Amino acid sequence: MKATVMYAPTTPVLGASASVVWPPRADGGGAAPVLWSVDAERQGDVAARLAVGVLDDGEKERAASFVREADRRSYVTAHVALRSMLGACLGIEPAAVRIHREPCASCGGPHGRPATADGPVHFSLSHSGSVALIACAAVPVGVDVEAVPRPGVVREVAGELHPRETAELLALPEAGRAAAFARVWARKEAYLKGLGLGLTRGLSLDYLGTGPATANHPAGWLVSDVVAPDGFAAAIAVQSAPAQASTSSDGEHASGEQLHRA
Repeated sequence: MKATVMYAPTTPVLGASASVVWPPRADGGGAAPVLWSVDAERQGDVAARLAVGVLDDGEKERAASFVREADRRSYVTAHVALRSMLGACLGIEPAAVRIHREPCASCGGPHGRPATADGPVHFSLSHSGSVALIACAAVPVGVDVEAVPRPGVVREVAGELHPRETAELLALPEAGRAAAFARVWARKEAYLKGLGLGLTRGLSLDYLGTGPATANHPAGWLVSDVVAPDGFAAAIAVQSAPAQASTSSDGEHASGEQLHRA
């Protein structure tokens, strides 16, 4: 089994000249992500000022469509940070970054993984509440951040996980289930985003484990937890070798509703 790394994201200063090492290299020469975390509660005012000159027309229209101010603030902060990161990686101004959707890996529709035509940079964005997690890498990458859910959500959705993960959750004391559920959900979302499939690939197919460390890595991928604020869990999946998802990531032929979508 591959070793698991706990990533600690950087909190960028929005509006300052961002500096990143690109392409990033991990110890041993493997691929490594650039990983940022932003919080709309602390950085939303700066992001709102920058948005006028940074976001494209589509992003501005999407931001204006939110009914709740908190949702608008979170969206704007996340996308200003995303463009700042991509601009730093590509060596261009954030406003010049061109973001589009690739064809869906499942149906071919125009709603697949987000991408940029400006260079060989893969990226992923996730937000939950005011917190957003963003990654760029030289290989396919997926991230997810989740607020620890109410116990009722765990009871409703736990049965959709891999059977071993469901059993692990049920074996825990009630007080520990919500945090464990958030961990495994973040790992699964990160991996499925990295594949470009999302929840079209069933939650029960891949075993990643609910414990404090990732218990299994799907073929060709490294799934790791990410340091997150209290009350949240986060994870990142980075492709380590070209590979297609197998029927089940733990060697078995195993035979929800999504909490949020960035």
